[in-house]
Amino acid sequence: MDTQTEIELQAAAFRALRDHLQARTDVQNIDMMNLAGFCRNCLSRWYQEAAEAQGIEMDKETAREAFYGMPYSAWRDRYQTEATDAQKDAFKTSHAAHG
Repeated sequence: MDTQTEIELQAAAFRALRDHLQARTDVQNIDMMNLAGFCRNCLSRWYQEAAEAQGIEMDKETAREAFYGMPYSAWRDRYQTEATDAQKDAFKTSHAAHG
C-alpha cells in the first residue's frame, strides 16, 4: 500500500471514530478513561498537537469541538453526568500505574 492511501485510510478510520463518539453521548469520558486509558479530551488534545506540529494554530476549545460536535461546554451541560464513587475509584485504580 502506498503512503497516500495509508494516510487516507487512517483519516477515514479517525473520522469514523470521531463520528461514533459524537453519536454515543451516553458514553462518559470517565468510562472511556477507565477502560481504554483515553477519552474525547485526549483525542482532541492529540488533534491539537498534530495541528500545531504542522504549524497550524489551534486552541483547546476548537480542538474539542472537533470531537464533541459542539462547544465542549454545551456537550458537558447536555450529556455529562456526575461521576459515581465507583467510577472515581476505578479511575484512581486504573491510573495509579501511570502516575
